Amino acid sequence: MSGEHSDESLIKTPKQLVTVVVLGFLVPVLLAALGAYLVVTGSKKAEKGDASLDPAAVAARIKPVAEVAIGEASGGAGKAARSGEEVVQQYCAACHATGAAGAPKIGDKGAWSKHLGGGLEHMLHTAIAGKGSMPARGGASDLSDYELARAIVYMANKSGGKLSEPTAPTGAAPAAAPSGDAERSGEQVVQAACMRCHDTGQGGAPRIGDKTAWAPRISQGVGAVTLSAIRGHGGMPARGGLADLTDKEVTNAILYMFGRAGTEPAPKEAPASGKSAATK
Repeated sequence: MSGEHSDESLIKTPKQLVTVVVLGFLVPVLLAALGAYLVVTGSKKAEKGDASLDPAAVAARIKPVAEVAIGEASGGAGKAARSGEEVVQQYCAACHATGAAGAPKIGDKGAWSKHLGGGLEHMLHTAIAGKGSMPARGGASDLSDYELARAIVYMANKSGGKLSEPTAPTGAAPAAAPSGDAERSGEQVVQAACMRCHDTGQGGAPRIGDKTAWAPRISQGVGAVTLSAIRGHGGMPARGGLADLTDKEVTNAILYMFGRAGTEPAPKEAPASGKSAATK
């Protein structure tokens, strides 16, 4: 009859049974995979629209509080520029403090007036090139244009000028502090005070290295020649024109020039100090 329930199963063969079992296992797995895919895809879309996850933003957040920059060794401050007064005392005073060899004497307004008329640029060009008895750069090849200009301004303003201090070049180190009471070597004193005459024989000065010219001085002894240099004689001003030279530094210079003249062995440096010998 049509109203009666059928007791027959939908699974009639072993193959159908296997198919039902496989589908019962795969369907849940596929549904789980689909759900995971949708979650991951949605998360990536959210990340793309989030500015806080931008690579630049992330790098900014993890940047260290402090950074170490390593520069080249030559990038530091250069050698400190010497002041005008320091340059004058070391290289220019031998002639400009006394007017030796026709140099305009510091403080002589008349002698400096014609030079001041040409301006600082003209005077600097002359100092760089050298003129007459004045060697190029005052005999100091290591002087920069800036240091030369400072020396000129110092001397000119002591002699009636009203020049402005030259502007330091870009990157120049600040002026060095005075060296204090450091004793100068014989070579340093010769370069600063003696070279202008003793290098050329100007004014009858015995040339450095001339054994014949130095022989009679060497025979007099270090003490006698030192005293003569301290007091000055002939065309040589007292203390070579550098009033701040100590007796010991004058002696060092004499010994240096004796040695260059071939004295063997070189005389020992005298123990004199200060400026007492000038009053003897």
